[in-house]
Amino acid sequence: MNQLLLEGLSDAIGFVGGALLGFWLGRLLGLDVFAQGYDNASIFGIVLVGLGGGMGLQGARRWRQRQKDKSSD
Repeated sequence: MNQLLLEGLSDAIGFVGGALLGFWLGRLLGLDVFAQGYDNASIFGIVLVGLGGGMGLQGARRWRQRQKDKSSD
């Protein structure tokens, strides 16, 4: 597979997957990201979505690095 395509797809899947996990964790905790106005609960929910997306992206990059290390052995 083209290396740039693999990099783009894995980054996108990692980011979106992590953001969704952050969103659903927030929903489990009773935080509504889409609430009217910006109260503390909605802001904390937005922070969880952002953190989840960032962690998913980093996870995808670590996965790619492990795959690269395995193929070079």
